[in-house]
Amino acid sequence: MALVVSRVPPVWFWRGLKPIVWLVVLTFVAQLLFAHGKPLVALGPLRVTARGLELAAYLTVRLVVLVVVGSLLTLTTSPIALTDALAWLSRPLQRLRVPTDELALMVTIALRFIPTLLQELEAIMRAQRARGAEFSRGGPLRRSRALVPVLVPLFVVSFRRADELALAMEARCYVPGVRRTRLHPLHARARDFMLLVSVAAVIAVASLV
Repeated sequence: MALVVSRVPPVWFWRGLKPIVWLVVLTFVAQLLFAHGKPLVALGPLRVTARGLELAAYLTVRLVVLVVVGSLLTLTTSPIALTDALAWLSRPLQRLRVPTDELALMVTIALRFIPTLLQELEAIMRAQRARGAEFSRGGPLRRSRALVPVLVPLFVVSFRRADELALAMEARCYVPGVRRTRLHPLHARARDFMLLVSVAAVIAVASLV
């Protein structure tokens, strides 16, 4: 239902799932073949049990749902709104002197710069391929060595962007620990609390199951 209401094209969710397809397959196969129980099918030392089939399906669905829900959140919520929501939800922790505003800002910056770093990584790999670098040939050791000319420029670019971001925040008079004002302050309503309680109940039930 949430996917339909969001009106996000399904191809965007597939882009979020594509990098972890190998992890989903590995999780399914590992649970399917190595779980204990009465075997349904036996092929030499490999056994498929009813318990293994149940665990494989359960963990695979949980992993896919986790990725899809995360993609749905990031695709339908702006970074500013996400920062404000995280800061508002964690506001009670300020009584314990937890820097909730700074933590929410860190999460938002991380989400914001992940696509940027991926674009930088793609550009660096294209430049290295133009110079004759090969990333898909040879054994694991050779492939790992081939990534060194990619990782070093990526780290340099990352530190450079972090320095530029720090200068931009200082130019805008950002001071950690000082409560900031907002153009559109958040106000919780009855339906917000109902949704929060519903989500907490679903998470609790899923944890018990």
